[in-house]
Amino acid sequence: MDNEHLINLLHNIGIVAGIFIAQITAIVLIWLLFKLISKHVSANAHARIKPLIINKMRLLTAKQITHFIIFLLRILKYIVTIIWLFISIPVIFSFFPQTQGLAHALYELIFNPLRNIGLAIVRYIPNLFTIIIILVITRYVLRGLKFFSDRITHNKLKIQGFHHEWAHPTFNIIRFLIYAFTIAMIFPYLPGSDSRVFQGVSVLIGIIFSVGSSTAIGNLVAGLVITYMRPFKVGDCIQIKENIGFVVEKNLMVVRIKTHKNEYITFPNLQVLQTSVINYNTSSDEDEEGLILNAEITFNYATSWRTVHEILIEAALKTSSVLHRPKPFVLQKALDDFYARYQINCYTKQIDKIPKIYTELFENIQDCFAAHGLDMTAPQYRINLPEESRGKGPWVDYADKDK
Repeated sequence: MDNEHLINLLHNIGIVAGIFIAQITAIVLIWLLFKLISKHVSANAHARIKPLIINKMRLLTAKQITHFIIFLLRILKYIVTIIWLFISIPVIFSFFPQTQGLAHALYELIFNPLRNIGLAIVRYIPNLFTIIIILVITRYVLRGLKFFSDRITHNKLKIQGFHHEWAHPTFNIIRFLIYAFTIAMIFPYLPGSDSRVFQGVSVLIGIIFSVGSSTAIGNLVAGLVITYMRPFKVGDCIQIKENIGFVVEKNLMVVRIKTHKNEYITFPNLQVLQTSVINYNTSSDEDEEGLILNAEITFNYATSWRTVHEILIEAALKTSSVLHRPKPFVLQKALDDFYARYQINCYTKQIDKIPKIYTELFENIQDCFAAHGLDMTAPQYRINLPEESRGKGPWVDYADKDK
């Protein structure tokens, strides 16, 4: 029996030695395989790997992607090696009676979690089918709404009282609500949804969202109000506070305009909603007479108001981009102490040329008054009374007094 026991022991030692040699050989082959794969990736990276570009923004270069792939291969090499050792070591322990219990414990440590995972997956299959059905229904509902939204946006489908520019933002609102409803329906079917950890994370996300995004939500609500108020659209020339420019972007968060000096100014929707907005394009539509540009001047009473009117109208008609029909007109704004105040008004539909039109109008006004031999200057005088008469009354100031 002793000899037989010794023979079995030597036999087991031989098998274990063979397994150990095979194990070392396999690990060496695994490392060589990963080394060859890494060299192949590095050698062919310039031809096969392209930079990661999203919306014309380069996120990762080809070299960075190559380094990342090689790093993942290195991590995978270590993971495969550890798994191989973890599986083969219990096999070695099982050949000796003294370590068979340890081998059995290691097998349970390895295969029990795998068995539990497999059973959990099998039991979860009905819930998975329910989630898939909900997602499929949601997808086709959104596709149908997107179809109607596109039809309305391109005026191929008209609904009375519903403007076509409302279609896209309305679709976004409905899509958000559908997504929220879908998440609420799917949530109970997710694994671990009834655990305290899952519930705690959900509460934390809700608190962060409600506390940290109050301004963002305010801008979002203001963006919806602006959308349905329709005060302007992309391409319109508007004035917000003292800034005049063309709307280049209008979304649910901000309004961005481009001024005549090619400056881009961004306004949060909440700020736009709280201030007055002037839209110059509403006066340049085909069914409107046009936008009225005006300029004020003062002139002395020595010149007849009729002459001043004629000169101002003549200057306006000489200005390019000013409409002859309707004809320019003059309003007399005030009769001050030393001069009358006139306002020339003229029509235009060239909204994009307003600064140039004003410049040319002012130049023509000066030229026309000079052609008629009239001087537009208004000298100022301050007359101080003599020293001995100052006690009788204050000094007299004649501002803008003509010669």
